[in-house]
Amino acid sequence: MATDVQIARQYTARPIGEIAATLGVAEEHLLAYGREIAKVDIAALERPRQRQQQKLILVSAITPTPAGEGKTTTSIGLAQAFTELGESACLALREPSLGPCMGVKGGACGGGHSQVMPLDRINLHFTGDFHAITSAHNLLAALIDNHLHFGNELGLDPRKIVWPRVMDMNDRSLRRMVTGLGGPTQGMPRESGFDITAASEVMAMLCLATDADDLRARLDRTLIGYTRENQPIFAGQLNGVGAMMALLRDAMNPNLVQTFNGTPAFIHGGPFANIAHGCNSVLATRLAMHFADWTITEAGFGADLGAEKFLDIKCQTAGLNPDAVVLVATVRALKMHGGVSKGELDQPNADAVIAGLPNLDKHVENVRLYGKPAVVALNQFASDTQEEIECVRKRCADLGIGFAAARHHAEGGAGAVDLAKAVMKSAGGDPTLLAPVYSLQDSVEEKIHAVATQVYGADDVEFDGKARKQIAQAVELGYGELPICIAKVPGSLSDNPKKIGRPTDFTITVRGVQINAGAGFLVVLTGDIFRMPGLPRVPAAAEIDLLPDGTITGVE
Repeated sequence: MATDVQIARQYTARPIGEIAATLGVAEEHLLAYGREIAKVDIAALERPRQRQQQKLILVSAITPTPAGEGKTTTSIGLAQAFTELGESACLALREPSLGPCMGVKGGACGGGHSQVMPLDRINLHFTGDFHAITSAHNLLAALIDNHLHFGNELGLDPRKIVWPRVMDMNDRSLRRMVTGLGGPTQGMPRESGFDITAASEVMAMLCLATDADDLRARLDRTLIGYTRENQPIFAGQLNGVGAMMALLRDAMNPNLVQTFNGTPAFIHGGPFANIAHGCNSVLATRLAMHFADWTITEAGFGADLGAEKFLDIKCQTAGLNPDAVVLVATVRALKMHGGVSKGELDQPNADAVIAGLPNLDKHVENVRLYGKPAVVALNQFASDTQEEIECVRKRCADLGIGFAAARHHAEGGAGAVDLAKAVMKSAGGDPTLLAPVYSLQDSVEEKIHAVATQVYGADDVEFDGKARKQIAQAVELGYGELPICIAKVPGSLSDNPKKIGRPTDFTITVRGVQINAGAGFLVVLTGDIFRMPGLPRVPAAAEIDLLPDGTITGVE
């Protein structure tokens, strides 16, 4: 079987100026990064919209398994299918992080004949957005320590600084550390640590900002720590926001690339959905919606994580309202939720598929909970039997939702035409009102309880003492009406990764709540979740190499 890289070499990218022209983006708004990549100035949003239709489709998935679901691949295949049908379509996706690319998950450019290109450049550095975010974030960290070193005029308590450093790599050794060792000239010793850049609050702010002024305001109000009297200190008080904005100038503009059949794709921002809000930038989504009739976007991991945050945070922040939600599933993943081990997935087992369907049922329920129509995309594998496929088709018919078996991995857009037609049918009418699962006026505990019980299916929520104190502090400081961003394991509806399928009789444990005042939400930490991942025993980096002719291998 050909690898993604081998398949990608079969296609030749069109000049990015041609792709921009198909959208109607003026040349004056393009900043080229070579022949195949360009940034689009957000000033393009000021031009009058020429399209008559404006449909937004969210792609989510069932609970992820080691078998893989192919959510990004399906998003790309669906957009390609709209192009095959003669429709105006554009993708809005997240950028890959070097952490997963060098770790266990690999890149984020799709797969098979449904990929965005150029694969190696997108997966490795791309246009430098992640590095700009890392630099801006760490500049603020450096300013904090510099302020401590030169007298600490603001009275920051070194024990109460909440702004970590970040880097775009998996490195568990950096989670907790002591900085400033070496004597008076080396800074003030204090506990600190690193998050991965995808979890940076600067990443969240850039992805939720509506324009440069909004981003500046978010940076300015970013909470960095407290005085000994527990008075909050904000980034704006260190006079570094202007320099942060300078570092983020180009990173604010979304990146334009293309799929194998020339469908435009904006790829911008990359927060993870298990430890952050999991959505590409509002600006990229708006650009896609501004220039195309159909915008296909995705949110990370399963619908309990990425879709929940897309609907409860991004949509409410930006005033978005998706017309339909696609839930990606595979026969293989359903078998795993039905109790089959990874080594036995190629064996026909319709009973295991049926046993795994309750996980799909729950995600369908969640989409309906928000008042949105659902369409199930069965990402088809060669080992799938007709009997197994029919098990899923019948369940969707019983649930009264759209269904399509898609072969975009093997056939590109042509293999997802049935899916595109099912989506067009479900999204054909006027969009229904979005129904968030909680009101911003609810208490913090009520919001967490609503997501945990209604979306995850938990019986209850337990708050440890530290979490309760942090919630009380957030409320006292005036942040009680912010939305919540729950950090949770992705491989289960619960906070226990061993509970697969549709678990019941479980309680969600909240062990911490962090104020992200700039991003505009409260981060709720559950279970044993880390905001800095680690590398696996055999990282993907072991297979990556640069050949003498300049070709990069092993990046998929």
